[in-house]
Amino acid sequence: MIIFPAVDIKSGKCVRLIQGKIDSETVFSNDPVQMAKRWENEGATWIHVVDLDGAFTKSPKNSEKIKQIIETVDASIQIGGGIRTKEVIETYLNWGAARVIIGTEAIRNPDSVKSYCKEYPNQIAIGIDARDGMVSVEGWTETTQISAIELIKQFEDQGVSAIIFTDIHRDGMQSGPNIAETQKVAQTTSIPVIASGGVSTIHDIQKILPLKSDGVIGVITGRALYTGTLSLKNAIQIASNESV
Repeated sequence: MIIFPAVDIKSGKCVRLIQGKIDSETVFSNDPVQMAKRWENEGATWIHVVDLDGAFTKSPKNSEKIKQIIETVDASIQIGGGIRTKEVIETYLNWGAARVIIGTEAIRNPDSVKSYCKEYPNQIAIGIDARDGMVSVEGWTETTQISAIELIKQFEDQGVSAIIFTDIHRDGMQSGPNIAETQKVAQTTSIPVIASGGVSTIHDIQKILPLKSDGVIGVITGRALYTGTLSLKNAIQIASNESV
C-alpha cells in the first residue's frame, strides 16, 4: 500500500486546514518545494500536492510552486485543486505530473471529465470528498445531493486511475480514518481507491491495511506528519509489510 504525504499549498506556503475550512489554516512551511523534498528523502514514492487557492477560486493559483516540486523531486506527483479544463490537465501532465485529480468538474461536467479520462488513461483520478456520504464540491463549501457511490458508478470503465475518497469530517482532525465508509466505497467499484482524512498515528495506518483486499491501494496523510504524531518512515515500513 502506498503512503502519500500531502503538500497543500496556499499563498505559496505549505499549510494544513481543518475540515477544509479556509479560515482554519496552520502554516507548516514557507517552502512547499523543500517540504516535498523532505518527504521524498524519508522514502515517499508518491506525493499528494494540492493547490488550495485553486480549489477555492476554481483555477490554479500556485502553478509555479507545483512546477518547481515536479522538477525538484523524483517521486511521482499527483496534483489537485482548481483543475477544471483540458488545458490545465495538459499543462500539469506535460510538466511531468504522474496524475491529476479532478473533483468538482466530475459533478458539474461529467461527460467532459469522462472524455479527459479516455484521452489520458490512467493519468486522471477522481477526487470525491464526502460529508455523511454525500459529495461536496467547490473546495468543500457546497454539499450536493449526489452520493459518493452514485458518482463513482458513473466513472466505472472510463479509464480513471484512482478514486481519492476523503471523509471531510475527519480531514485535519487526526480523529482516525472512516474505515467503514472507505471500505464501502472500495467494495462498490473496480477502480483503485486512495483513502484520505483523519490519519493520526501508525495504528490508523494498520487499520487501513486490511482494506487492500477491497481495492484500497493507498492512504494520504498530512497533519499527522507535520505535527509529528506519525512518522512517514514508519508508515512506509508498515505499509510495505516490514517491521518497525
